[in-house]
Amino acid sequence: MRFYAGLDVSLVETSVCVVNEDGVIVREGKVPSEPEALARWLGELGQPLTRVGLETGALAGWLAGEMSELGVPNVVCMDARHARAAMVAMTHKTDRNDARGLAQMLRTGWFRAVHVKTRSTMELRTLLTSRKTLVLKIGDLENQIRGSLCLFGIKLGTAKRRTFGERVRELTAGMPRVTAIMGLLLQAHAAMLQALDRLSRMLLEVARESEVCRRLMTVPGVGAVVALTYMAAIEDPARFAKSRSVGAILGLVPRKHQSGEVDRNGRITKTGDTEARSALFEAAHVMLHRVTKWSALKAWATRVAQRQGTKRATVALARKMAVILHRMWVDGTPFRWSALGGSGAAA
Repeated sequence: MRFYAGLDVSLVETSVCVVNEDGVIVREGKVPSEPEALARWLGELGQPLTRVGLETGALAGWLAGEMSELGVPNVVCMDARHARAAMVAMTHKTDRNDARGLAQMLRTGWFRAVHVKTRSTMELRTLLTSRKTLVLKIGDLENQIRGSLCLFGIKLGTAKRRTFGERVRELTAGMPRVTAIMGLLLQAHAAMLQALDRLSRMLLEVARESEVCRRLMTVPGVGAVVALTYMAAIEDPARFAKSRSVGAILGLVPRKHQSGEVDRNGRITKTGDTEARSALFEAAHVMLHRVTKWSALKAWATRVAQRQGTKRATVALARKMAVILHRMWVDGTPFRWSALGGSGAAA
């Protein structure tokens, strides 16, 4: 007899449901969302588990790794989008019903397993997302200061980030209360700039130490942030049998709708890693609009832009760059500027 366990994970407690190969519920309950507690609860069943599954989420990778180390067999992370679509017909959505639905999906095999990233990759992702958060928050704070000063008719105009604080203090010198308020905001601004500098240096150190990252940066428009974001998303290039599959995994291929006589393509799917997709789109925009040196890849994208518009060309270029970066990673070859190799990279 085979047994399958579905785990609906939340921050504090996890709903667990175990079913047999006939779909009959063997045991269910709520367990603290800790790997030791879950492993102990599943071990009390006294039966070998064919598969244990949980949806992708903030705790999913950590729980899956720790439970596997504790001896829980065949732990898989299930695509949350796929699981949600499979259980959309449920009229009563509860944690208990979700765990039951996940267990039945594991039993039937109607689920999509997700690759669980290693600790080093998660550390790199944390570095990238933390840096991006600081960049966004610094921009928000500067916009807040600009908007507040406009109430008093003070227009900052174009002020460089490093001299932003000096410019604000200079323009508010005759307004003691406003100067005091802005001074507190500028202290936070200076602290965030200092933290951003440290994170940026850490990121550049990682890029310098990685041969793969330096190779990917030979592509025009691809810098350290884009290369490392791409590497964090792919992690292991051997996961993909074909380089062209990477575009689909990152959600850069059109949606497909075919039914009877109807057959049309829509917008890109936007599935997969959002950060990597955004980074590739920015790199494609840089190549099209800022990189002055011509390459076979830019020439191809320019022709697409002339036929279908700049926006579609940028998306198409981002998809092609995803494929080229993967092939460069696998082959160990740098970017080729000439037409040799078809798309401007190693064939």
